Amino acid sequence: MDWIRDHLWETWLALSIALGVAEMFSLDLILAMLAAGAVIGMVAALVGLPVFVQILAALAASVAMLSLVRPAFVKRLHNGPELSLGHGKLVGTRCLVTEEITGLSAGRIKAGGETWTALPYDENLRIAAGETVEILQIKGATAYVHPVATLES
Repeated sequence: MDWIRDHLWETWLALSIALGVAEMFSLDLILAMLAAGAVIGMVAALVGLPVFVQILAALAASVAMLSLVRPAFVKRLHNGPELSLGHGKLVGTRCLVTEEITGLSAGRIKAGGETWTALPYDENLRIAAGETVEILQIKGATAYVHPVATLES
C-alpha cells in the first residue's frame, strides 16, 4: 500500500497527459481543464496529502478551470478579426478617380488594381478625374464613392 501511495503522482501525471492528448482531438477546451485539475492532483500527491484530499483538490481545480478560465479562452478564440472577402474588402479603401463622376453619369475609379464603375454617394456631387475618393458602398459592379478631404498648402 505504501508503494501505491508513494507512486500515485505518476497516475495523476499519466491521467493529465492522456487528457491533454484527448483534448488535441476534441478541441473544445474541456479536457484541457480536466488535465489541469489532474496536475493539481499530482502536486497534492507529491506533497504527500491523502488520496481523498488529492481527489478533492483535482476536482476543485477542474471545476474552477471550467467555470473561470475556459469561458475567457473560448471568448478570446471566437473573437477573431472579421474576414472580408470579394468586393467587400474594398469598402473603406481610398482610390483614384480615372474618369469624372457625376450623379447623372457614372465614372471610373482604380481600386484594388482593377477599374470599377463609380457613382457619387451623394448624387449632387461632381468628382473630377485625378481626385482621391473613398469607397463607401458597392452594389453589384458599381462603387459608390465620396471625395476625401485633402490638406492644401
